[in-house]
Amino acid sequence: MRATDAISDLALVEAQRKDLPAAKFQKDLPRIGELAIVIGSPLGFENTATSGIISGLHRQIPGSAASSQSLVDLIQTDAAISPGNSGGAVVNSRGEIVGISEAYIPPQSGAVALGFAIPAATAVQVAEQLLKDGKADHSFIGLSPTDITSQIAEQLHLPDTEGVLVLSVVRNGPADRSGLRPGDVLLSLEGQKLNAPEDLLAALRSKAPGQAVSVQYRRGADVGDTKVTLSERPTAEG
Repeated sequence: MRATDAISDLALVEAQRKDLPAAKFQKDLPRIGELAIVIGSPLGFENTATSGIISGLHRQIPGSAASSQSLVDLIQTDAAISPGNSGGAVVNSRGEIVGISEAYIPPQSGAVALGFAIPAATAVQVAEQLLKDGKADHSFIGLSPTDITSQIAEQLHLPDTEGVLVLSVVRNGPADRSGLRPGDVLLSLEGQKLNAPEDLLAALRSKAPGQAVSVQYRRGADVGDTKVTLSERPTAEG
């Protein structure tokens, strides 16, 4: 294994074989309804293929922000994904890789055929960075977000449960330098509405360290705007 990136849950692996045909990665996102074939080794059954369609784009698994930042901005498919499929290719009818299998919601959760994959473009971007210097760059806003429940809204006297609550900010980090404070409610980033912490992480995935982004927030009864210059995520945060 050449290098890994825990934030995107991807690794760069060097195959000890030659004369293999190179896989073609699709640069653009697939279309909803397009054929999806998942290749992997579910439950140890090697070289297994399952099929379905692309069910959705820009998905995130609710509640994932607290445990993994890789479960945002994903491709959704109804092709069967099981334990052992993770890291396998999701290909289209032309044999192009459109994604890398990442996760599924198990049937005991009441789900039926809900699988998720990292978009091919994201995988290629991370792989190229890992190949260059062994690490991938990720933007860092320097705050801890959480959902706003009805109980939290009542305790903080918020008008509704919309937005993302700032639990804490990293001292002298991007959010701190922009004036954001614990207790602020983030409403949007670059005009993109934020309804959950996963929305914030998904929006940050497409931003680069050093980029300035506009954030709208609520503090008490006032709504304000600020510019946050993102930094590179510290190693300790990864």
